Amino acid sequence: MSAPEPRVPSGPETPEKPLPARSAVATGGRDVGVMGAAYRALTVGIVSVVFLIAFEATAVGTAMPVAARELDGIGLYAFGFSAYFTTSLFGMVLSGQWADRQGPLRPLTVGIGAFAAGLVCSGTAGLMGVFVLGRAVQGLGGGLVIVALYVVVSRAYEERLRPAIMAAFAASWVVPSIVGPLAAGTVTEHLGWRWVFLGIPALVVVPLCVALPAIRRTASGPVDPGGPAAAIDGRRIRLALGISVGAGLLQYAAQDLRWLSLLPGLAGAALLVPAVRGLMPRGTYLVRRGLPSVVLLRGVAAGSFIGAESFVPLMLVTQRGMSPTLAGFSLALGGVTWALGSWVQSKGRVAPHRERLMVAGMGMVAFAIAAAPAVLITSVPVWALALTWSVGCLGMGLVIGSTSVLLLKLSAPEEAGSNSAALQISDALANVVLLAAVGAAFAALGGGAVGAGHAATAGAGASHPTAFLAVFLPMACVALAGAWVATRLNPAPDAG
Repeated sequence: MSAPEPRVPSGPETPEKPLPARSAVATGGRDVGVMGAAYRALTVGIVSVVFLIAFEATAVGTAMPVAARELDGIGLYAFGFSAYFTTSLFGMVLSGQWADRQGPLRPLTVGIGAFAAGLVCSGTAGLMGVFVLGRAVQGLGGGLVIVALYVVVSRAYEERLRPAIMAAFAASWVVPSIVGPLAAGTVTEHLGWRWVFLGIPALVVVPLCVALPAIRRTASGPVDPGGPAAAIDGRRIRLALGISVGAGLLQYAAQDLRWLSLLPGLAGAALLVPAVRGLMPRGTYLVRRGLPSVVLLRGVAAGSFIGAESFVPLMLVTQRGMSPTLAGFSLALGGVTWALGSWVQSKGRVAPHRERLMVAGMGMVAFAIAAAPAVLITSVPVWALALTWSVGCLGMGLVIGSTSVLLLKLSAPEEAGSNSAALQISDALANVVLLAAVGAAFAALGGGAVGAGHAATAGAGASHPTAFLAVFLPMACVALAGAWVATRLNPAPDAG
């Protein structure tokens, strides 16, 4: 996410500044971990927040079809997903600016409040338009929260503990990825889809009460309390609006393959290109060594993997006759191996080999994506895809956790918010752009109408196997290119 501002570090010429004494947790020289007495409340609180967000993310897809049908809003179905995405992009940039200026406490608190308010709005909606509005508010809150959490990790945890807390974030997705769809299906069937949305806000209160006092004690306020407060960069906020609106227009064009859709598609691209250039570290798309390549790799990894994974359940349902529930559970093992990969990268002894580990991780991702279409051959057992995909998830655990660690290592404390926002924007924007591209190719080859935000659609029985190859093979090539990007993560040696 070429930025015109010199404030974004891009190499060793911007050394990491020491954390101010007030934001470091005093450990008295003891070798404590993230669950030691000094960090326990903070770790439990922020990991619980991530757990609940993960549970909601995995559950909402189960309840969404029922909600759209009852609200007579099938035509707006895809916008229930894209509304969350577009507003979260703006929330990420706003949170980065806010956290750098005043600390992560306020954007985190407001973000959780907005996330809960959006859930309540969607859960009580009587019209599909109101439901989509609630998803938009929820996305704004989610964008605020994720970047603020990165800034909390940057300020409150010693550098040696950051890989471990990132591994804990990844592990908090394991149970939701396995239990979330089943639990949401049960609640939807017996209590109604509304309770999938209305039940989570009440659960947020406990982790919020645990985390906020610890965050106030260890990571609140500006980095330098005695210095001048950093000003909100109005230009970056305008660019954030541009990237959100541009992404929304691009998704709309990808969901409606008509000649007239070229107009919103071109308008979206015209907004996206300058906004992305202004929000990314300088040299990101030139694959400059150090921070720019870290940000780029995050987008390449997430975009290629999620772009392919979105079509896996659809392929299993339409080509192998599986039920949607069983198709979803075929990916459950991946949640475990993703957490395993994140745990491996958190070990201190792998730190000197992190770049090679990430190259290997991208190789695993490319292999899994390229091998997935083998299930189109009826003699290949379905469980083979589950095993293959778990290899890709292992690689993603290695890569995603490591990019987060490297980003915080290469960021000065007062820039952690803006750089974390760039990382998350790279992740989210690559998802929508690559999903839009492969979704259009899939539809053009007879795969049926595929929304950029939600690939699996009902009634896609006419899907042709060739259409799936147009999804998986290009995404495998993108992942393979990511293996090369992973060789450029370490900053260039200082010529001086």
